[in-house]
Amino acid sequence: MRVFKFGGASVRDAENVKNVCHVLKTVGYEDSLIIASAMGKTTNALEVVVHNYFQNRFDLAESVDVVKEYHYNIVRDLFPNEDHDIYASLKGLFEDITYFLLNNKSPNYNFVYDQIVSYGEIISTTILHYYLIESGIENNWLDSRNLVKTDTTYRDANVNWDITIQNIKEQICTKQLFVVQGFIGSDYNGFSTTLGREGSDYSAAIFAYALDAESVTIWKDVPGVLNADPRYFEDTTLLQHISYAEAIELAFYGASVIHPKTLQPLRQKEIPLYVKSFLNPLLEGTNVSKGAPLTPHVPCFIVKKNQLLISLSSKDFSFIMEQNISDIFKLFGEYNIKVNVIQNSAISFSVCVEDKFNHFEDVRLLLTDKFKVSYNENVSLYTIRHFDEDSAQKILGDKTLLLKQVNRETMQIVTKE
Repeated sequence: MRVFKFGGASVRDAENVKNVCHVLKTVGYEDSLIIASAMGKTTNALEVVVHNYFQNRFDLAESVDVVKEYHYNIVRDLFPNEDHDIYASLKGLFEDITYFLLNNKSPNYNFVYDQIVSYGEIISTTILHYYLIESGIENNWLDSRNLVKTDTTYRDANVNWDITIQNIKEQICTKQLFVVQGFIGSDYNGFSTTLGREGSDYSAAIFAYALDAESVTIWKDVPGVLNADPRYFEDTTLLQHISYAEAIELAFYGASVIHPKTLQPLRQKEIPLYVKSFLNPLLEGTNVSKGAPLTPHVPCFIVKKNQLLISLSSKDFSFIMEQNISDIFKLFGEYNIKVNVIQNSAISFSVCVEDKFNHFEDVRLLLTDKFKVSYNENVSLYTIRHFDEDSAQKILGDKTLLLKQVNRETMQIVTKE
């Protein structure tokens, strides 16, 4: 069985949904599993719904209507006959969202987030399921929440592999086409959970691992894995063949084309990963597999924007030793603050972190009990794999250098524009 993952850009409007059919008819779809993300920027729009639920009830209904109208516009383009079953299905899904918003009793933001945001994938795959049938491609729609079982770490759930593998093997058979959702699962009580932003790639790896898949293909709006993000860098180069190890390194440092957790399950079973263009499905793209070259022939650039650079020093000029560092990391872990770079000296400790849940202010107040705390907001973290002097200078330009760290293969630079 082959696993195909289509991201939000590939299903962002009616024309792109039609293009998914074109891709499937071009490369074949028998004995395949399709995993799809929410359409376009739907996740962002549903995050606005969650925000308004907690902070701005006056605009809550309007924010739901924005999501509703976006999807109805796509459906009207794809299904001109308003008696089609998709309209009743879509109506029911938005009624479910409204019911939850009216009846939820939990004050837990992350819990509410997962119950609402997960509908992006449910709606997207429902539309795709019906349109594939309309186009002559028979398929079976399954709810990933009944398959992928997790703990209750809402917004970044951990998969219970044993139960998940059993569920997938029992409910998905070969020789048929299935459509499921990426990014989502459910906990032991049946409440929706999500696997972290961009988690649909990880879902593809989960299903591929459970099914001993022939391959995984991630369909993107780029020709494959590039040595740099074309949104930030010019003259990018396609990496046609890379090893699992190199791809894991690139993903770990933040290469957005592959989700960091995707590669380990594939590597364990040596399932090849292809990253290909949904605009040109016959192009070779990138092949991540065993036996590929260990080192790309060009430097690889990764940038993470909107980072925090935090510097701590002891109030009494004592050394910052292992126990201090352990306490600091424990605090970061408790508040889900991701550490990307560490630099330590005898009396100071600097970290570049990502505060995706906006907990830094709480952490800062706790840190000030023991340390002097200084920080820079909205800094950029650049990582250069297989760097040379020219590539480093290309990054620095006229930026202000705040931190630099180098090892044999990798240079990391924190800058302020």
